[in-house]
Amino acid sequence: MYVGTLSFDLLLGDVRSLKEKRSVVRPIVSELHRKYAVSVAEVGDQDLYRRATIGLAVVSGDVGHLTDVMDRCERLVAARPEVELLSVRRRLHGDDD
Repeated sequence: MYVGTLSFDLLLGDVRSLKEKRSVVRPIVSELHRKYAVSVAEVGDQDLYRRATIGLAVVSGDVGHLTDVMDRCERLVAARPEVELLSVRRRLHGDDD
């Protein structure tokens, strides 16, 4: 069994309140969960309205499948025009860890 985690550090565009921030972050979180069946949530920078940290975890028996899903999730977030992807942190854990 393999576990992969991703952490996205995002800069939000023209956002002036936490309510506007939610309207940008929630659709991204929902789409990741719906399309790829991953566990995903906003995990940091909740008090800053122009920054967001989204964390994602996926479990698979095949490391190739795991990498593919993580790559697709990263591309989805990077393609969103309303956010700038500042950094991505990726970790893979296997049975030997």
